[in-house]
Amino acid sequence: MTTEVGLVAGGLGAYWPQFPDLLPQLKKSAEHVSERMRGLDCEVIDVGFISDAQEGARAAEQLRVAGCDIIVAFLTTYMTSNMLVPIAQRSGAPVLLLNLQPTEAMDHANFDTGAWLAYCGACPLPEMVNAFRRCGVETRCVSGYLDEPAAWEKIARWVRAAGVRAALRHGRHGLMGHLYPGMLDVSTDLTLVPSQFGGHVEVLEIDDLRVRVEKVGDAETDDRVAHTREVFAVDSSVVDEDLRWAARVSVALDQLVEDFELDSLAYYHRGLDGETHERLGAGLVLGASLLTARGIPAAGEYELRTSLAMLILDRLGAGGSFTELQALNFRDDVVEMGHDGPAHLAISDGKPVLRGLGTYHGKRGWGVSVEFDVKHGPVTAFGLGQDPDGSFRFVVSEGTVVAGPLLQIGNTTSRVDFGCHPGEWTDAWSVSGIGHHWALGTGHRRAELQAVAELCGLDLVTVSKEHLR
Repeated sequence: MTTEVGLVAGGLGAYWPQFPDLLPQLKKSAEHVSERMRGLDCEVIDVGFISDAQEGARAAEQLRVAGCDIIVAFLTTYMTSNMLVPIAQRSGAPVLLLNLQPTEAMDHANFDTGAWLAYCGACPLPEMVNAFRRCGVETRCVSGYLDEPAAWEKIARWVRAAGVRAALRHGRHGLMGHLYPGMLDVSTDLTLVPSQFGGHVEVLEIDDLRVRVEKVGDAETDDRVAHTREVFAVDSSVVDEDLRWAARVSVALDQLVEDFELDSLAYYHRGLDGETHERLGAGLVLGASLLTARGIPAAGEYELRTSLAMLILDRLGAGGSFTELQALNFRDDVVEMGHDGPAHLAISDGKPVLRGLGTYHGKRGWGVSVEFDVKHGPVTAFGLGQDPDGSFRFVVSEGTVVAGPLLQIGNTTSRVDFGCHPGEWTDAWSVSGIGHHWALGTGHRRAELQAVAELCGLDLVTVSKEHLR
């Protein structure tokens, strides 16, 4: 889904007869901003340049009808707040105000009033924010000059955050099976998702998958096995029968996602004594990992909040693998974390391994699981915590994946250096409001996640060496 950006530029029409050269210059700057915006991997709905409140009202109606994910207003010079308030009120989208003057500084010795006014976008900025807030509209600002890299980095961050917000607002999130017995932290009131993010939670039965598995033929299974052997290094521990079963479940899982138009999935089913439902639950890791790599994150153990966290990181281009704490390494000062799947294959440090398991720890069944190390370098641990009143919160910690010995037990395992004592980090992370699981993604993403949290109206908690108690 492409992020839709509504763009409007403006200035005070009273200036145009006084300074004939000003409006052409401002419109040229507006065209430049529009062109730069289109390079941010988004669709720009540019309603042009406004000079008074009447034109502002018409632009507001155009943008309301367009239903944009974010409204960007470029203050080219001074303009009155009544020109933009209707746009902010009617759109229902987050608003970003841009104050981008033509260059780093004015040529003071040679500028007259008309030339100065082209640098005067800062003048209305406090007025706009004050007026918006009094009308119940929160906004955010970026000030700089037209081609300042730092300014455009901030603008791009807000556009990406708006795209994530839109993915959540329009998303369809599957929840299949039942809660892992006893995991009280994982339990989520399903109404909280549409109330805080928007979107829809589709409640699925494990039989919704079973009936589709029963329809998968040998040819489809053969194709998925062949694809699996291309994507993974298949370990000698993998039993052919288990691989074919996982491939068959994977084909059916794709069909399930297509039939219910899902954007994410969380699942778990215990089953009993080797019957079909137990085998289905144990056979999901391969298909869930392949789905996650395609941008449809899937999380085990019924972890709806973590599948949402994985979706958020994926839409930021960070991947996002299903993760929990595994052990602390006090010799090397790293935290070892990962899970027995699903994994985001796009962020593997090498070709992921498919390993056969005689049993899954703490789960019924047997089969194949995915094993890899997240790409070495900067990473972000990110999850959705939940407060006693039900409110979600973002919990974030930036670290670095480093090389070193890893378990070879069919888990995604990474050694993460958070720049501090592993025990102190683990204590701070545990009391942050995070749950049992979270997502691990590539890159340092705190600034982007802060923007997403703000657009979603949520708090963000940072765990770092600077915040340790």
